[in-house]
Amino acid sequence: MPSFISDGPWLGLFFFLLGVVFLRAQGTYWLGRWVRDRAETASQRAPDARGSRWVRRFSGPRMDRAGAFLDRWGFIGVPVSFLTIGFQTMVNASAGYGRMRWDLYTVAMIPGCIAWAMLYAALGLTIYSAFVAAPWLSLAVLAALIALAFGLTRLRRNAGSVAHTPR
Repeated sequence: MPSFISDGPWLGLFFFLLGVVFLRAQGTYWLGRWVRDRAETASQRAPDARGSRWVRRFSGPRMDRAGAFLDRWGFIGVPVSFLTIGFQTMVNASAGYGRMRWDLYTVAMIPGCIAWAMLYAALGLTIYSAFVAAPWLSLAVLAALIALAFGLTRLRRNAGSVAHTPR
């Protein structure tokens, strides 16, 4: 094992993040299965009813996109989704909602969890090392990023609130 992995905090952070992402992905998958079971139970009781609030949350364009992604890529789409932000949760929930076999899902999920944990551990330690090496510069960069995010959010809100007048 390379010394930069075994000598520093990287390995501990990696295993911690691996556990977090594993539990989160499994929880999201099982939540999707639970919502599917609840929707079917509700439709048997009242065929016209749409179901609970959870069922409504699991329908819509984002879930449709995640379901189409899994339909197209199958179990290969599960680990690929871990390299995205936000879409990963929808794919995991869609896998549960679509009743992908649990064993197949778990086997497909493990490489994605490993990639996610490696990426976030490396990114986290890089940011931490940069802060320790140059705290004032790091704080200045952080302040600039916050100001940029605030400015872009404000610009988007202003652009959305401007009334369009017909010509």
